[in-house]
Amino acid sequence: MSSGVRDDLLAAGLVVFDRVGFEGATVAAIRAKARASNGSFFHVFGSKKELAGALFLEVLRHYHAAVLAALDPVPDAERGIDRLIHAHLDWVVLSRREARYLFEISRSEWSEDVRDAQRAQNARLAEGIERWRAPLVARGELLLMAPVMFVSQLIGPAQMFCRAFLSGRDRADPRAEADTLVACAIRALLPPGRINKEGVAS
Repeated sequence: MSSGVRDDLLAAGLVVFDRVGFEGATVAAIRAKARASNGSFFHVFGSKKELAGALFLEVLRHYHAAVLAALDPVPDAERGIDRLIHAHLDWVVLSRREARYLFEISRSEWSEDVRDAQRAQNARLAEGIERWRAPLVARGELLLMAPVMFVSQLIGPAQMFCRAFLSGRDRADPRAEADTLVACAIRALLPPGRINKEGVAS
């Protein structure tokens, strides 16, 4: 079976899941959207759940690639914080359907295979961020903290705005808050001596 059929089914699944949610989606609806036969579907995926897990990993890969691209070329501490927050916000807004799937629709009860692959992808993202962060911490340009704390301080506030946007609770473009989110992250992640009275990195 060609990768084209798989890609068509994943794209169709994304549209159907976005429209009616995971529970409301059916194999028949996904097949119809992809213009694929029943045999074609089950040749590629054993079930709707299997397709959903494969789609989750594909979307996660796209998101991680967008984040890591912000660190190339390698930026200093302040510029890195700025780029990472903008990368997150841009991806959510410009890939809203994928972002809704990743952050609003995906399910924790998917197979252990998916969770193992997710952990591996998350580890690669963490390694990429750490390659940028660790030298800055060593030079005293970023505060020393656990990697998970760093990411939560960096992306956590932006993610709150994005979840409201993705769920429809707030229709405002979260990128409008980018400057404030960056300024807050700089205050949280840089040593106090590197921040001037206006709260901006010096």
